[in-house]
Amino acid sequence: MFFSLGWVTALVAGIFALHVVQKLCFPYFWKDVFYLMKVIRYGARLEIFKITSNVVTVIDRFVQQAERIPTKPFLIYEGITYTYQDINERSNKLANVFLEQGTLKKGDSVALLMNNEPDFICVWFGLIKLGCSVAFLNTNIKSRSLLHCFNCCGAKTLVVGADLLDSLEDILPSFLEDSISVWAMKHESSHTEVQTLLDKMDQASDKPTPPALRAATSLKAATLYIFTSGTTGLPKAAVITHLQSLKAAAGFWAYGGSEDDVIYIPLPLYHSAASLIGVGGTIEMGATCVLKKKFSASQFWNDCRKYDVTIFQYIGELCRYLCNQPKAEGEKKHKVHMGVGNGLRQDVWREFHRRFGEIRMCELYGSTEGNLCFMNHIGKIGAVGRSNFFYKLIFKYDLVRYDMVRDEPVKNRQGFCQHVNKGETGLLLSKISASSPFFGYAGSKQLTEKKLMRNVFVKGDAYFNTGDLMAEDAEDFICFKDRVGDTFRWKGENVATTEVTEVLGMVDFIQEANVYGVEIPGNEGRAGMAAIIVRPECEFSGKKLFDHVLNDLPAYARPLFIRLQESMEMTGTFKQQKFNLVESGFNPSTNCNPLYFLDYSEKSYVPLTNTLYGSIVAGERKL
Repeated sequence: MFFSLGWVTALVAGIFALHVVQKLCFPYFWKDVFYLMKVIRYGARLEIFKITSNVVTVIDRFVQQAERIPTKPFLIYEGITYTYQDINERSNKLANVFLEQGTLKKGDSVALLMNNEPDFICVWFGLIKLGCSVAFLNTNIKSRSLLHCFNCCGAKTLVVGADLLDSLEDILPSFLEDSISVWAMKHESSHTEVQTLLDKMDQASDKPTPPALRAATSLKAATLYIFTSGTTGLPKAAVITHLQSLKAAAGFWAYGGSEDDVIYIPLPLYHSAASLIGVGGTIEMGATCVLKKKFSASQFWNDCRKYDVTIFQYIGELCRYLCNQPKAEGEKKHKVHMGVGNGLRQDVWREFHRRFGEIRMCELYGSTEGNLCFMNHIGKIGAVGRSNFFYKLIFKYDLVRYDMVRDEPVKNRQGFCQHVNKGETGLLLSKISASSPFFGYAGSKQLTEKKLMRNVFVKGDAYFNTGDLMAEDAEDFICFKDRVGDTFRWKGENVATTEVTEVLGMVDFIQEANVYGVEIPGNEGRAGMAAIIVRPECEFSGKKLFDHVLNDLPAYARPLFIRLQESMEMTGTFKQQKFNLVESGFNPSTNCNPLYFLDYSEKSYVPLTNTLYGSIVAGERKL
């Protein structure tokens, strides 16, 4: 008896000692294990799809949920509840309209231009049920970019929201010339060349279309095209396969979401966050989502209380807007327990917790077209994700040294990239392999190739270049530091400097332009700024430039600041030098060059004075 008791005591003491050591040396061990088990479990499911060539897509999962829980609320929009069955049957009607018309066939690409509304989802699902791939068009892009988008994805059909039809009036003739048919979500239209859908949907059957039409035999088949402003000019159509859409749909579940959750989606559906993670994640769990036409900081918490929201999607700026709202009583009285998104600054993160309670903020990192994703499942403030030994075995990525002045990776004598040390900032590269493929962009092998880096560490290897500078600390947390090259982020959108440069180059008095992003205190991302050289025979006109950018660029891409220069500094490889310009910022007291500010009230670029500068950095000016 004494012998047994001694062994039991020793065993308990040993377990306790191991527990203490684990807590001190490996504090995140069990959280990492449970998270990794979810990743492996979901990955195994995808492998089974691949081996059997029997893919259960997101739309298949939705149909399953509609059969399993037909009367459960799937979508709440402006106070109206739509069940899984409601959305399923309405999407069937849309599919049957085109099926009866005979205008679409399996494999066709269809463009979708709509704001957030239930019919966005119904059109999306209906087209997928026909076996079509759908191209989500950004509602902010202008006519020139819009026509380019059709050329990328090969779409010959456009479905447009009723409220956006008038904005296409100038380019409808171009659509006709290119044999693009336009369908509006209206009962009738004054445009004779535009066909209407709502009147036909009223008469259509809500019976399911043949499952064979939507059946997918490969995870690598394209299902969506989502346009992203990358590093090279006009929007690029990122190819979204069933593999990517299924991975994204697992996001909420991986963070611990369940069918009991109510998810608040205030982001635009044409972005992957709202559509793939938000709507897809709702479907995967069999949960309910609340869709907003546009984000409203003043309505946010009232909506959360009204609809019993438990999870919300965000970008960093959204949380800052909420923190800037006047303080009110009962700010912590809600059921929200999780936020999922990206771009949350540490100071805003802490203020958000202080104001609204200890909501678990789950940062994630990944580009629409990328082959790598980080998830901060621990919730450490300031980190966009977490890695560990086992994660690195599954997902091959590296941080390499980057020369900010020369705007290129640092190479060794053999011409290969160099790894950074723990804690150092480096360019994030993700290895391309069978388990982490890169599907690139529709319509351009050249653009796809430009996102790749080859012969990185050995001859013949290939990596996806994220264009992001990251750092990995001693505890394996990943932190975002900056973007490099020809793109920056502002107002939740990627801005391609080459596209803005090209638009500015159309102004008659501009000889050369160099576009880059500058930080403004209290704002996420970087605001656009352009250094320009005025032609010798011309004069700078703030009014003319204002009119030009207003007509040809979406709001987020318009340079807020202009810097006049007599010459442009170049790198050793004859690229425009941006680093020194970024470092010098837009402070008129430290810049010897004339500076101008985009003033909407004056409808012109106006001289940037010290007083105006002070009001901008103090947050008194709406940007």
